Order: sequence, then C-alpha cells, then structure tokens
Amino acid sequence: MTRDELKQEAARQAADLVQDGMVVGLGTGSTAAFFIDVLIARRLDIVCIPTSERSARQAEAGGLKLTDFAAHTSIDICVDGADEIKRDSLDLVKGLGGALLREKLVASAAKRLVIIADSEKLVDWLGTKSPVPVEVTPFAWQLTARRLAGLAETIQRREVTGGGAPYVTDGGNYIVDCGFGAIADAAVLDRRLREIVGVVETGLFVKMAEMALVAGTEGVTRFLPQ
Repeated sequence: MTRDELKQEAARQAADLVQDGMVVGLGTGSTAAFFIDVLIARRLDIVCIPTSERSARQAEAGGLKLTDFAAHTSIDICVDGADEIKRDSLDLVKGLGGALLREKLVASAAKRLVIIADSEKLVDWLGTKSPVPVEVTPFAWQLTARRLAGLAETIQRREVTGGGAPYVTDGGNYIVDCGFGAIADAAVLDRRLREIVGVVETGLFVKMAEMALVAGTEGVTRFLPQ
C-alpha cells in the first residue's frame, strides 16, 4: 500500500468510531481530509464542527451538516492529524497546517480525541522533527517573538510561500515557529509559552489524545497513552 492508501485506511478505521447522532470535530490537514471524505461517503446523520475554513469548505461541499458551539457545547469525537506524536504519552505537536488555535479549542471540547497519522510522525521526544508553532497577536508580534527567543533555540515568523508576507491564521493571528530540540517536559514548556503576553496558543497538545491510529508499512497500528 502507498503512504496515502495507508492514511486512508487509518481514516476509515477512525470513521468506524463515528455513529449516527454524534457531534464530530473535523481536523485539518491531508490526513484529516481523508477522514472527511470517508464521512461524506458514509452519509451518517451527524453534525460537524470544523477546525479550519478549509475543512469547512470540504465538509460542506460533500453535504456534511455543520454546526457551532452556540448549538453544541461539547463534541462526541474529534478526529485530527498531528505533526509529531510522542510514542508513549501521545502528547502532540500540531499546527504546521496553520489551524492550531481552532484545533485545540475543538479538541478541548471533545470527549474523545483520536489522531490519525503515518508512522513518520511518531517520535520518542517532541521537537525532534518539527518546530512548535505558536500563535501570536499581530500587534507587537516582534516583542512577543523576542520573548519567545528567550526560550527557543530558533524562531521564525511563518510567511506566505513565495511572497514574504506573514501567514495569517483563520483567527487573524500570526504564527511563530519555534525550534526547541528534544522537549523534556511538554506540559512545562506549554505553560511557560502561554505565560508570555501576546501568545494566543501553542501547538503543544498535552494529555489530550485518547488514541492514535498510525499507518505504517505493516498496516495501521492502534496506540494508547501509557
């Protein structure tokens, strides 16, 4: 099976957890897009809260019913991808797709957060393959970035490909990608980052995932936090 075929199988297994009548959180990214396609094909009686405008457009185009937190204060299950998955705890780095604030809001409201990804996203320590995205307010972002630089080894404001203009999230904020190297304690780092004035949210998702369905050369493996 190709890498995309393995991702599709992980998406199908995640979709098997969705039942009629559920409120479903829709993640963002290439793997989450496979999950949305499977939900569209299944034609379940569900309502969905997407984590990005991109996922909302895909879901609506396929006929899925969208809702919001004004109508539903909790979500039965959220299925999303990840940029890094710590093998033992299932702590995550998310946000390379630019939707980390909405992803964390939806994940925090979900009774179950299920991650689907390929095996390349598994790591022993977060920060070894991916920077940690940090969403910041555009106002005084330079000041916030300097303060982030006091914690990170490297920082880089994310820009639109080819243009040099700042990347702007669906929430109207900037993203600063921070390199930390191997992160010894993701919970402590997350707290220290969020204490910086101007930081809206971080891409560290600590103790949030219930399960990860990871696609590899031997098929899809189910990981649970240890």
